[in-house]
Amino acid sequence: MASDARQSLGKLGETLACDELRRRGYAILERRYRTRYGEIDIVARHGDVLVFVEVKARVGAAFGSGAEAVTGYKQRRVARMAADFLARRRLHDRPCRFDVVSVAVGQGVPQVEVIAGAFYT
Repeated sequence: MASDARQSLGKLGETLACDELRRRGYAILERRYRTRYGEIDIVARHGDVLVFVEVKARVGAAFGSGAEAVTGYKQRRVARMAADFLARRRLHDRPCRFDVVSVAVGQGVPQVEVIAGAFYT
């Protein structure tokens, strides 16, 4: 898939993820939070919990679901980025968790699956 197509798919996935998270009562605080370790797709608040969300968008299931793409390596990277976010905002005492949103597009209505507490570090 060409780079532009991948970026478009990623942005579409994030937009659909934000819509679904809002529908579920999340407050979106930031999108595409950048650190020297990479980028957190979405930072949100769900009740009193700060949530770091990794979004994986896929066209079809040939390479597995989006959630399956969040490997241990990716989980460690997201955790480092979350630590950066917490340190810069002096939010060390806030409860937080890591969610994954899997978005499947390309076959009718997009399917959005939210996996709360998808991994722990």
